Amino acid sequence: MEEYRGTSIVVRFDGAKCIHSRHCVLERPAVFEANVQGPWIHPDAASPEGSTQVAHNCPSGAITYEGWTADPKRLLLR
Repeated sequence: MEEYRGTSIVVRFDGAKCIHSRHCVLERPAVFEANVQGPWIHPDAASPEGSTQVAHNCPSGAITYEGWTADPKRLLLR
C-alpha cells in the first residue's frame, strides 16, 4: 500500500487491487500522474473533494483516502 500525504488529505493506493482502468489519471491528471518515476500521487494538486471523488469512482477500490470535511470534527474515510 502506497500512502501520499497532502495538507488536508491522505491518499492511499493499493496496487494489488488496481485493475488499471486509468480512471484516476484521466479524471485528475494533476493529482495522479501516470508513467513517472518516484511519487506519482500529489494530493495537494486538487481540492480534497476532487481527490475523494476519484476514490469514489475507482472501480477496483484501489484508491482510498483519509481527510477532513469542512466540519473539522468529522473525519472522512474510504
